[in-house]
Amino acid sequence: MYAIVDIETTGGYAAANGITEISIQIFDGEKVIEQFETLINPNQIIPKYIQAFTGITNEMVQQAPVFEEVAEKIYTILQGNIFVAHNVNFDYSFIKSHLEFYGYTLNAKKLCSLRLARQIFPGLSSYSLGNLCHSLEIEIKNRHRAGGDANATVILFQKLLASDSKNIITASLHRNSKEQVLPPNVPQKHFTQLPATPGVYYFHDNKDKVIYVGKAKNIKRRVNNHFSNNSDNRQRQNFLRNTYSISYKSCATELMASILEAAEIKRLWPLFNQSQKQREDVFGVYLYEDQNGYMRLVIDKKRRHSTPVCSFHYKVDIHNFLKKLITRFNLCPRLNYIQIDTEKCIGIKDAYCQGACEQLEKPELYNKRVLDALESLKDRPSYIVFDKGLKEEQLSCIMVEKGSLVGMGYIHPAMKEARMEAIKEYLQPLKENAVIRQLLNRYVEQSSHKITYW
Repeated sequence: MYAIVDIETTGGYAAANGITEISIQIFDGEKVIEQFETLINPNQIIPKYIQAFTGITNEMVQQAPVFEEVAEKIYTILQGNIFVAHNVNFDYSFIKSHLEFYGYTLNAKKLCSLRLARQIFPGLSSYSLGNLCHSLEIEIKNRHRAGGDANATVILFQKLLASDSKNIITASLHRNSKEQVLPPNVPQKHFTQLPATPGVYYFHDNKDKVIYVGKAKNIKRRVNNHFSNNSDNRQRQNFLRNTYSISYKSCATELMASILEAAEIKRLWPLFNQSQKQREDVFGVYLYEDQNGYMRLVIDKKRRHSTPVCSFHYKVDIHNFLKKLITRFNLCPRLNYIQIDTEKCIGIKDAYCQGACEQLEKPELYNKRVLDALESLKDRPSYIVFDKGLKEEQLSCIMVEKGSLVGMGYIHPAMKEARMEAIKEYLQPLKENAVIRQLLNRYVEQSSHKITYW
């Protein structure tokens, strides 16, 4: 049996929105044998644009049952049936999430009439329910209401069953089929061609614009994970609704994938990437002289018209950097705000502070070491990271010159001893940013054995 479902909601994802109407039609392959349909009070305001779209107003649902009152009925009628909907993962995520809240666990097989229509009726200009029904001469009465759309989906599904000469529907229900979880608009071949290698993947919208860039240790597994769960969060629903194609670039190592992801996010500025779309270098180390004549270094948020001696994207990184600088140049952790308690100076205890915090050392002697520390920041290293390549007889190569990324690419192992200028010709130039700097700094600290300085 098939449970053909349509819902209307207050918004685009289940984690923060409610159901305002539901229609379930139990279809035996030939006719509808049972129906359940009702308005639902979502216990939240229906946005005006949703009211205009569906025609369901706050007044209409005021006396309707809340979901808890119909949860058992919905679960009972769905249980044991194949869940069918147009863009099935949207409807399924809402209903599953709401049922789970009231103690019912829905675990049904799913069919997406949109994905099925793309395969059974290829070549149409649009597969939205309205346009698809128009192409197939299916009349939709009461459009954008659960009952009207569910009725139309029943007729559409009848046509899909009748025209399925290649048994696509049966294959879609196979346990190993991805059809039940894939975005409605992405061809399955885009998933089957994904490699199980490190790299970067791209989600494109219906105009082929990149809307999300991600990195992965295993591209195939990571992309599938985006869609193979029934998460009700905003990101997954945005991906399901807006992704029309997927592309990728393989990388030999995770570090290369992370660098390429950071560079591509800054270059493409994708709609659904948020974490790296921030102002660069949030924190800086600033220099000032106190009333006793001692130069001090302090971490503060980077502001306009301010010039820090160095800057970092993450506070933890700049804090660790300053601690190392203080230890290396025998500076005082208390004067530089690394130690902020009232206990005895840990620098004196560990024998690297020479007592400036207790005025046991003259300011001019202490300040000379501060200036030496600042001068050392100008001497940024040049190095290459050599690692495995994408194939045998190949090395991956990431080049950094005076602390700044030059580029990365692949060379023949015989070129490992070549001049840097010769190697540079084989590299893809990349524009550095704060995220890339932090990636490289951490890598140098953790994997110094793979670094070749020049």
